Amino acid sequence: MDGPSDDLYGRLRHECARRADDLWHVSRTLHADPELAYEEHRAAGLLTGQLRRAGFQVEQGTAGLDTAFLARAGNGPGRCVALLLEYDALPGMGHACGHNLIAAAGLGAALALHSVMEQVAGTVLVVGTPAEEQGGGKVALAEAGTFDGVDAALMFHPGVHDWSWAPLTAQTQIRVGFHGRAAHPTGDPTRGIDALAALIQLFNTTAVVGKRLPPGSHVQGIITDGGSATNVVPAYAEGLFGLRAATSTALDTLVADLGTWSEGVAAATGTTVSVKRQGSGYAHFRDNDVLSDRFSEHIARSGIQLTQPAGGVYLGSSDIGDVSGRVPAIHPFVAILGDEESDHTPAFAKAADSDRGRHVMLAAAEALACTAADVLTDATLSAQAWARLREKAAQGL
Repeated sequence: MDGPSDDLYGRLRHECARRADDLWHVSRTLHADPELAYEEHRAAGLLTGQLRRAGFQVEQGTAGLDTAFLARAGNGPGRCVALLLEYDALPGMGHACGHNLIAAAGLGAALALHSVMEQVAGTVLVVGTPAEEQGGGKVALAEAGTFDGVDAALMFHPGVHDWSWAPLTAQTQIRVGFHGRAAHPTGDPTRGIDALAALIQLFNTTAVVGKRLPPGSHVQGIITDGGSATNVVPAYAEGLFGLRAATSTALDTLVADLGTWSEGVAAATGTTVSVKRQGSGYAHFRDNDVLSDRFSEHIARSGIQLTQPAGGVYLGSSDIGDVSGRVPAIHPFVAILGDEESDHTPAFAKAADSDRGRHVMLAAAEALACTAADVLTDATLSAQAWARLREKAAQGL
């Protein structure tokens, strides 16, 4: 029968456990030396050094990203499993999203799998993915074909919930610029066409319409240019709007709606308007429950019970979405803080370097290694995972 033996699972857990101190050292080193998006040179060097010493073949600068990398180890033909490592930090807050734990857990899973490859046919691919917080390294990697030929993409994320999958929305940013006509607001007020007033009207429109948007859809904006002097009617005003939606299709609809609202405001105010999408954004995350259920079973051995996300709750967006539309993928959340707290906070940064963080990191490494072994050794499971991805894609989910 396909699938790993209990002995193989035991070996993988043992290999992770015996590396616990080394993995925690890697995690703490990353935590103490946070680097921002596309600047994670020391983090990438630390991780690739570990992988090279273990015998992985390492390629750096993948997809034209200086701090991205691929590390590969294999044992003959077979399926390929990718373990995704994140390691960028937040401006001013360090690892307040716990990416140091993601990197260490993925590294631990990779090293454990490498040590048992005489029992497993196939390829382990470690993918260093920079700039999740700002920029979306996985988007560039996916578009460059990094995940072509991959049968599963696995990672975990520390959080404030124990959830088997992540309700992550599609997102993009839209720059809206209104063009009016400058004039003195007192001396010649009738000649002025107030571009800032038009932009503020758009904000008011989004506030009204936002109350009836579908679940998961959201518009949040900031003013990036509102004029330069109070005694001049602004001839130009610009806002940057962040849009989110439950699915990529719903996001496209919301983008079109924002364009319609902008044109309506321009017609009403006598301005002209430009609406430009900034970059490609992130696709929504497609959980592969065939694989996330396996991860949940494996991490339960460490005393961590994962549940389904609360209905109607969305936690943000991530570039893992662009991977999950191409290959079966998982992105479970494992709590390092209680749900009365939040990530992207000083408290979460502290938790990412705590005893609880260490326990979660090691438990996730073991569960990732065992789930990867499932994919590599169980052809039926892999086929079911691919079937589920195709099913969700056909339904637009």
